[in-house]
Amino acid sequence: MKVALLLASAAGLTVLGSAAQAADLPVKAKAIEYVKVCSLYGPGFYYIPGTDTCIKLGGYTRMWMDVNSNSMGVTPDFGPGGAQNRYGNGYTWRARQLLDVDTRTATEYGTVRTFAELAFNWTSGSYSGLGNGSTVYQSIGGVSAPNNANPGAVAGGTLGVWFAFIQFAGFTMGQAISQFSTPWGEYPGNYVELPGSSSWQPVNQFSYTANFGQGVTFSVSAQDQAPATQGGVLNVSAASAAGIAAGTYGGNDYAGTVAPDLIAALRVDQAWGLFQASLAAHDNHAAYYGASELSGHPDDKWGWAGQLALSVKNLPTGASDSINVSGVYANGADRYVFNQNMVSVFARYGGTSLAGAYQSIGIAGLSDSVFVAGSGQELTTAYGFNGAFNHNWDPHWSTSVFGGYGAVRYNSTAKGYICGAFVANLALSSGVAGCNPNFSYATVGTKTSWTPIKGLSFIAELDYSMLHQNFAGGSTVALPAQAGIGKPAALYELRDQNSIAVQLIAQRNF
Repeated sequence: MKVALLLASAAGLTVLGSAAQAADLPVKAKAIEYVKVCSLYGPGFYYIPGTDTCIKLGGYTRMWMDVNSNSMGVTPDFGPGGAQNRYGNGYTWRARQLLDVDTRTATEYGTVRTFAELAFNWTSGSYSGLGNGSTVYQSIGGVSAPNNANPGAVAGGTLGVWFAFIQFAGFTMGQAISQFSTPWGEYPGNYVELPGSSSWQPVNQFSYTANFGQGVTFSVSAQDQAPATQGGVLNVSAASAAGIAAGTYGGNDYAGTVAPDLIAALRVDQAWGLFQASLAAHDNHAAYYGASELSGHPDDKWGWAGQLALSVKNLPTGASDSINVSGVYANGADRYVFNQNMVSVFARYGGTSLAGAYQSIGIAGLSDSVFVAGSGQELTTAYGFNGAFNHNWDPHWSTSVFGGYGAVRYNSTAKGYICGAFVANLALSSGVAGCNPNFSYATVGTKTSWTPIKGLSFIAELDYSMLHQNFAGGSTVALPAQAGIGKPAALYELRDQNSIAVQLIAQRNF
């Protein structure tokens, strides 16, 4: 009995010992998936672990100050900045963090690409008068703090989804640069918004690009027109004295969108440079003449725009130098000339020597079409050009000289509508005979950049803008009081105006 118990105990110890030894044996761990370089699409791409998709992250951090302006990248030609008094900012400040996310996957049908660009901005804004000796702060980000009572809301932080698109088999679907635009858009060598070209700003689209090789491509596209290419469908019957004083010749009377803009573009992009020809068709779809659908509405009218652009690289002045130029003509599609980042109304004040006048003002307004109750739409014509010469002094210093010009022309019927409103609301001294709402706007400037190390740049830009109007010389208007900018009800001389701004930028690319 004792022997049996001893043998059983020995057997149990043997089993326990074997189990303990087994527990001490190494267990095969799951293989670690290290990030691998993806060389298929150029430098900076890596495989997402566990997939055959490559990803690249990039972007920049920017500090940006616009001196003598209430807006970023725009000279002071409207609102508190255009008032030229104590409501004008000595500077407007913006901090930006931009993040790019680029993914690509090789498939039997070609590369599938997605691209997103997110911009986080923090921008200061302006003070506006309340008409009672106090002011309200309105940030560019849209956050207001009445009488600056809430310091935490003094400046507005905003998120911009600038790009978000899918590319596959020649198709581009989502938010991307318009196929009408050039690679440089309204920035041939500058940061200020130049007239004379379509915008670099992305827009929702469904596009197809055929690649013929040797850098030759042809694109067709349907793109969202709201609000990227809407320059204003103005109901002049709804004009007011306060609106005209700010450059708005009528009520903005858009109906819901019914048709996208239709784009076609031919591009030749080679080592010597680039040539591009673009066409756009734009539907002007107005709402009602009055307060309800019983008042009726004007019929739709299609406008159009055409652009020619040229870039020449590797000039005799330097291997990396370039010249970029573009020109646009539009009828009923004026945002293709005055891009969406520019203002569509101008009201710039200045001094005067005209007896009886309090100050001078330059008034101008953009539109795609105008009409009055019971009439059809009259399309507005616009044309312009811009360009820049970009020179690299050495690997660290570069300078650009640039300029842009845009003109707006109303036909005789449209002039009659607008001038009738001018005389009725602002008591234009020269009457209908001295009224001409046509105008032109030009900006010239220069930019110098210093890049002490790769990816870090310090930039200074000087911008000078000129607003030319066509009202009869010596004409005056009786403007109403404008509490928001501190202007009294008085007689003002209509005259050309000029403005100047300086941009200072520090940017780190990664």
